[in-house]
Amino acid sequence: MSLLSPIHHTFAPHVDWQYVCRTLAIVCAPWRWQRGPAQEQLKKVIKERFHADVFLFSCGREALLAILKAIALKKKDEIILQSYTCIVVPNAIKAANGVPVFADIDEDTLNLNLDSTEAAITNLTRAILCQHTFGIPSDTNALLALCSQYDIMLIEDCAHVLPDSIEADLAFLSFGRDKAISGITGGAVIVRSPQIAEKLKKLEEHAHRLSSLHIFRLLCYPLVYFVARPLYKLGIGKFLLKCAQLLGLLVPIVSRTEKAGAMESVLHALPNACAKLALFDWTRLHEKNEHRRRLTSLYLEEAKKNGWKYPSGITQDMTLQKFPLFARGADEIRKKLKRQNIHLDDGWTGCVICPSSSNLASLNYVPGSDPKAEAASEKILSLPTHPTMTRKQAIHLIGTLAYIY
Repeated sequence: MSLLSPIHHTFAPHVDWQYVCRTLAIVCAPWRWQRGPAQEQLKKVIKERFHADVFLFSCGREALLAILKAIALKKKDEIILQSYTCIVVPNAIKAANGVPVFADIDEDTLNLNLDSTEAAITNLTRAILCQHTFGIPSDTNALLALCSQYDIMLIEDCAHVLPDSIEADLAFLSFGRDKAISGITGGAVIVRSPQIAEKLKKLEEHAHRLSSLHIFRLLCYPLVYFVARPLYKLGIGKFLLKCAQLLGLLVPIVSRTEKAGAMESVLHALPNACAKLALFDWTRLHEKNEHRRRLTSLYLEEAKKNGWKYPSGITQDMTLQKFPLFARGADEIRKKLKRQNIHLDDGWTGCVICPSSSNLASLNYVPGSDPKAEAASEKILSLPTHPTMTRKQAIHLIGTLAYIY
């Protein structure tokens, strides 16, 4: 089982044979890559779910950038965000001329700590950005009360989860490769304010198109990984992925420029090709969520049985993007598991601004300023819950982990 079915977070977690067939059909119709009916259809289903205006952009980070442009963020305006996050989030704030201000987290949820957040508020604060880390819900009601008290906005970062409802003034979704649903790339802004919606409409209308070559490279991702994934342990899959990277066939999730702490202040439209894949995945959302719930429940039960520590805010009904454990020597455990074709390095380990190769100095993050986030990041060991992670694999992972830890 392990040889042909690697356990992983990042080897195209949404890609099954149905996804590949859809991708091949799209590849064969390049005249529909840029524009087509899927864009409006995707907007429609999102609008029906959240009862708000919806605007599409090429990725989640650009959806956040669009929000910050729409609220007319001025130079030196501050956005409070949690310190256990991905570098593309503060990058988007900087690209909009804002200043990212980091607050600490609660270990119970891996989300913003209310006291730390309030302490970070100044007369320059424009908004608080709340992240539902790994699908664990943030306390939006408490944050909304705080925002009301200080007359600032709340923005929901729903990159890790596709919730049933949105509580904040503004929110954005991501349709990236390992998100709740995947269009390979993509992002959506959800807004209820007619004034802000009008500004977002103009930003969406004037968004640049991604080149056909870029879209082709995106479409190569599920095809290449579907072939390489079962052959990875043999070395053939690893060789195929290396060749694809050298040939420029794969678009990196986070570019070198982004890891250095920079992002262009340019918005791009969501290609119809990616909207079509996201729309297809949307039709399977209930099935995917039920799968995530079952694995979350399984991991939770086994964690209690084995005495493994985990964020206490997790409940068995959550549709977690991944299940985080707190483990001493997490890096060493990952190394041991990797030898058995179990790949648990998801880029969210050993760093408060992920990935670990990110340039913290460019973001003005001072090491030691958010101790809970730093402590959590050092001992995080996440277990996969994605759609192609089978129950059989999960049981194998639990048994292996129980043996070595």
